[in-house]
Amino acid sequence: MSMAPATVIQLIRLGAPRAPLSTFANRLRRTFSLNNHQSLPLSTFASIHIAGRSRAADNSWFGRINRGYSQNTKEPAAPQETAAPLLSKLFPQTSPDAGGNAEQERKKREEDEAKENERAWKRMKLGFAIFGGGGIATVLWGIYQFGQPEQDAEGQTIEDEFTHKPLVQQYLQRMWKSLHYYQKMIQEPSRAKLLPDPLKHPYVQPRYTLVLEMKDVLVHPDWTYQTGWRFKKRPGVDHFLQECAKEFEIVVFTAEQGMTVFPILDALDPNGYIMYRLVRDATHFVDGHHVKNLDNLNRDLRRVIVIDWDSNATKMHPDNTFGIARWHGNDDDGQLLDLAAFLKIIAQNDVDDVREVLHYYRQFEDPISQFRDNQRKLAEQMQEAERIEQAKPKPMVKQWSRNILGR
Repeated sequence: MSMAPATVIQLIRLGAPRAPLSTFANRLRRTFSLNNHQSLPLSTFASIHIAGRSRAADNSWFGRINRGYSQNTKEPAAPQETAAPLLSKLFPQTSPDAGGNAEQERKKREEDEAKENERAWKRMKLGFAIFGGGGIATVLWGIYQFGQPEQDAEGQTIEDEFTHKPLVQQYLQRMWKSLHYYQKMIQEPSRAKLLPDPLKHPYVQPRYTLVLEMKDVLVHPDWTYQTGWRFKKRPGVDHFLQECAKEFEIVVFTAEQGMTVFPILDALDPNGYIMYRLVRDATHFVDGHHVKNLDNLNRDLRRVIVIDWDSNATKMHPDNTFGIARWHGNDDDGQLLDLAAFLKIIAQNDVDDVREVLHYYRQFEDPISQFRDNQRKLAEQMQEAERIEQAKPKPMVKQWSRNILGR
């Protein structure tokens, strides 16, 4: 759309008096070059009259316009073509080549991911091959190591029940037997008799056997930054061992390792009140727990008392168990004193089967407290009976006979 000369003249008349001629000329050139793309005849500029200007000034202004116009007679570039490089720099995503570059980058990225996945799969297959080969080699080594026949001191093969079978079958069955042996060694006690036979005359064999747990019954493990791990003696443990040793054969039976138990008991019992020490290898491993099987104790179970806080450790013989509260290291504990009194009463009354007494106390959550209450009630009954006996009047005949006989 072209702008009429009259319109241009009207625009010049409105804006020219307030702006320099050079600025006005530039605006005029931009207007015609961008909007009209057509050249105005020189007569249009010649007929422009600006108020307050001389003819010389008009001629000078006209000459400058004419020279500028003559230098811009070439066809200007389209607005879209001129603005495209600038927009491409400011906004790369609007460039005509942006779509093609994005597609190329996407394809390259997909190719790189495919190559990386292929390399990862190769590494995985190599790892599986190494792991599988190692497993097969380990199985073959185990079959050879545990399935070979035994040899005597001179290196001669010892015949067994598998000797006359095919070679592969021999090794497989011997390996299975060896594995079963090691499993049995872990799950079952290391020997059939955990304690030696009872002492014979003239030696004195205690009538009752007292089986004690060490951890949290006699001592408690404690750890601090200053001292590290250490074991704390329970209050009254020395008196307890001394009193029980008079009537009981004391045995410490624990699931701890021997390298931990033996030094602690050496320091805890310098007088030797504890006669035997049984550790983890003497327990049964059942359902994830080390259980104390009293059948291997080699003692009459009618006279065996087990003191423990863990019911899982004595679940094979609950009627022989006297459960007490677990000691957590507090200094105001006095359960061992009450326990010593309880055991002393059993020994003094010569109980033939301790399981009857222990079975009665199993029904209480805290047997020690119940024993203490029973002792208090018994003492009150004895005091009441003694008071009634003293309150009875004495017979007169007995008094006269004493006076006559001089008694």
